[in-house]
Amino acid sequence: MEFTGTGVALVTPFKMDYSVDFEALDRVVDHVIEGGVEFLVALGTTGESATLSADEKKQLVKRIVSRADGKLPVVVGIGGNNTAAVTDTIKSTDFQGIAGILSAAPHYNKPTQEGMYRHFSEIARHSPRPVILYNVPGRTCSNLSAETVLRLANEHDNIVAVKEASGNLGQIMQILKNKPSHFNVLSGDDALTLPMVHLGGKGVISVIANSHPRDYSDMVRSALKRDCGKANELHYQLLDIIGALFEEGSPAGIKAALEILGLTSDVVRLPLVPASDNLKDKIRKLMT
Repeated sequence: MEFTGTGVALVTPFKMDYSVDFEALDRVVDHVIEGGVEFLVALGTTGESATLSADEKKQLVKRIVSRADGKLPVVVGIGGNNTAAVTDTIKSTDFQGIAGILSAAPHYNKPTQEGMYRHFSEIARHSPRPVILYNVPGRTCSNLSAETVLRLANEHDNIVAVKEASGNLGQIMQILKNKPSHFNVLSGDDALTLPMVHLGGKGVISVIANSHPRDYSDMVRSALKRDCGKANELHYQLLDIIGALFEEGSPAGIKAALEILGLTSDVVRLPLVPASDNLKDKIRKLMT
């Protein structure tokens, strides 16, 4: 399928004892569906997948698919810096109700472009669902170059998009200019989604859409329809909130916003810590 519009990178709510809060997860999923987003993304960075056990991941995906109940497509994050382990995870995953895979560039190893090309080629070869590449060098220290993205997109029909969070608009424009027709570019940076859509991007996988699904997805849809006036207005209404949500890292900021909305607690798992009181006050003022 074609992933366009606003995808929301779902948080993983926790109780005060750090166990997964599935009832709060239901509330968040309902909130974003009612807010009009186009698809859901489970087990991403915002979902604190690095701190989840294999069993918790299976339970979370099952719960999100069940709660979505066919209303929206669900994408699941499956990635890592051990290619064989990633493909083993794909082989053992129950893909019923899952529309696609989001896979981040390998972290820590710092592979060459050839290494990343081979890594994602293996993922594409084993995946029974469309694959969305995820380039986020600020977290992985591995920049997936425009040349490598285009090579993968041209050689694998089931690699259908890239979530681009490099912040490098020159690199992003090279992908947009030269990509094959089946391949889309999605923003991985909430503050840059509007200019990326104006340049030819097809949407976003968003953090702020957890708390502000209606305004943010309206902004993206307006931009896709080339209603620049409405899109720009909504973009600037949300810009300061977006900045605050990332001020002390994600998902601490977005969980503070969701706590303010009464949807879940602000609990995160170490080594992350909750947003400071000063930042919570700032977010609360911006939201009101």
